[in-house]
Amino acid sequence: MSKAPEKAATSADGATAGKSKKKLIIMIAAAVLVLAGIGGGAAMFLSKKNHSDKDKEQKSEPAKAPSFLPLESFTVNLQSDTGDKYLQVAMTLQVQDDEQVNLIKANMPQIRSRLLMLLSSKDATELLSAEGKERLIEEIIDQAKLPFTPKGDAQKVSGVFFTSFIIQ
Repeated sequence: MSKAPEKAATSADGATAGKSKKKLIIMIAAAVLVLAGIGGGAAMFLSKKNHSDKDKEQKSEPAKAPSFLPLESFTVNLQSDTGDKYLQVAMTLQVQDDEQVNLIKANMPQIRSRLLMLLSSKDATELLSAEGKERLIEEIIDQAKLPFTPKGDAQKVSGVFFTSFIIQ
């Protein structure tokens, strides 16, 4: 009879030992998850802080505002099969900075000559559509960017805005 209580005690210790091992494994797994969560949160916090520092640095350097140079209006004869057609157009050039404005002003006869030649080569019907005007803007930018001297630098013209556009 003494053997029966011994077995009962052993089985009770085995059950307690099995439960305590499960609890220990669960506690270790929970601790690992908590530490991983803390580490991930810290990494996210620090990366956001670094990004916000970089954003502040980028925001502190303001982008240069472009300069604008209005041109006197142009009046040219257009190519036309149906009779005399005229184009009267006024425009403003968008350039990188005031230095470019001064450079273009100093070479205004070249710019005006280039643009007069370009405008007078156009057909009235192609300038009536929005697509035709967009193509003309691109061509004007290309002409305005050309260097003033054979080995000179290109001008920094980034846009053209029509302020008046009349075909008659």
